[in-house]
Amino acid sequence: MKSFSGVTALAVILSLSAIAFGQAATSTGSTAASTSTNAQSRNLSDPALQRITQEVRHQLVMLPYYSVFDNLEYQVSPDGTVTLMGQVLDPTLKPDAERVVKKVEGVERVVNNIEVLPTSPNDDRIRRAVYRAIYGNDVLAPYSLRAVPPIHIIVKNGNVTLTGVVSRQMDKQIAEMQTKSVPGVFSVQDNLQVENTKG
Repeated sequence: MKSFSGVTALAVILSLSAIAFGQAATSTGSTAASTSTNAQSRNLSDPALQRITQEVRHQLVMLPYYSVFDNLEYQVSPDGTVTLMGQVLDPTLKPDAERVVKKVEGVERVVNNIEVLPTSPNDDRIRRAVYRAIYGNDVLAPYSLRAVPPIHIIVKNGNVTLTGVVSRQMDKQIAEMQTKSVPGVFSVQDNLQVENTKG
C-alpha cells in the first residue's frame, strides 16, 4: 500500500480492480480530488487514512454481486468522507456498497456517485462476447483463475471500457485487440494499467 505521509487536503482515488491485483491506482484528470480551500479542523491521521482505505477496499471487494462487469472506485478524504464512483451492472450493488462503507469505523460520510449501467440485451451480448474473447485467449486465460478476474469489462450502449491491472504491456494490447474484434462493439477505451512496464 502506498504511503499516505503528507496527505492533508488531497484525497486518494483507488480502483478496486487495480487494488485487487495488488496495486493502488491513483486517478488523475477530471476525477482527481481538488485541494480544499478551507483547512479541516479534524483531519484523520495518516495511519487512520491507511486503515480506512484498506477496510473500505475489503468491504467493497467482498460484496456478493461484485463481478468482472463492474468497476468500483473510491476516494477517501482526510475529513473521513468516502466518495464512491464507478459503474455497476447489478442495481443492488450501489446501495450495498454505500451500506457497507458507512459501517467502517472512522467514515464520517459517504457520497455515492456510482453509476448503474442501463439494461440492454445488446450490451449483455457484448459483455459475454468480450469476456470470451479476452479470457478465452491463451495468453490472457490465466487471469480468469482469480476470484474476481483483474480485467474488468464495462459496457454502455455498445461502448466498452477495460479497467484493472495486467502484468505486461503485451497483455494490455492483446486485451484491447480481442475486445475490438467483437462484433457490435462501437468503441474501446483501454484504461488497463500495467504492473510491469518493462514487460
